[in-house]
Amino acid sequence: MDYEKLTRVMRRLSLEAGDKIMEIYARDDFEVKSKSDDSPVTAADEAADRIISDGLRASFPDVLLVTEEQSATHSATGRTFLIVDPLDGTKEFIHRRGDFTVNIALVEDGVPTRGVVYAPAKKRMFFTGAGGESVEETGDFIKDNVGPLKRISVSSPDDTALMVVASKSHRDQATDDYIARYDVKDMKSAGSSLKFCLVATGEADLYPRLGRTMEWDTAAGHAVLKGAGGDVVRFDDLSPLTYGKEGFANPFFIAFAPGVTLKKG
Repeated sequence: MDYEKLTRVMRRLSLEAGDKIMEIYARDDFEVKSKSDDSPVTAADEAADRIISDGLRASFPDVLLVTEEQSATHSATGRTFLIVDPLDGTKEFIHRRGDFTVNIALVEDGVPTRGVVYAPAKKRMFFTGAGGESVEETGDFIKDNVGPLKRISVSSPDDTALMVVASKSHRDQATDDYIARYDVKDMKSAGSSLKFCLVATGEADLYPRLGRTMEWDTAAGHAVLKGAGGDVVRFDDLSPLTYGKEGFANPFFIAFAPGVTLKKG
């Protein structure tokens, strides 16, 4: 894989998709449909999917591609593929809360190794460089000209005063009960894959997810977190969260900065 090219292409496509998403977001009204699993989908999801899918297939025709909006056509892919959630946080988008993201990742041998997470309404972009290190870009997000970059790194957590981030739209009693097993200094709420990025930047130490997710929801954020020195493990046995599973469904998981003493589910 040409990682330099991949980084350029993923970044540019995320910006192009973000522009289309924000164009639709600015409308007075937009149609919301339901998919077969009753999750919502909008014109923004579908338009962003077309932009990213067409761009990735043109640039990397020999690499398998999995996207949320075309998931009905996918079967288990093996261990190496590109995976896309063109609009993660559709509920945040519908309710105009801003915590939605564009997510593109490369999975190699079952591990997300490169990824981009772009939050167009928040004007935050995180991605892995060609060498696998994670950065946050600031500036005007010009498509063919990378702006100022800041290397990001997880915190050195204090187990007696942890910063925890949890889902804004999917918080439940089981999550609260699990968080209560830790000594928590403060809590943040965030939508979509931004939660991984808050751990990656050191703004949080721990993100537990006790709810349904799919591989396209997590791969890009997982890659960014790994590139910042963090990781993601299964909730049940603390083994690594892997990709390329039949059906693409994830088990419950924990994203964290090393130094947090994890507790099994």
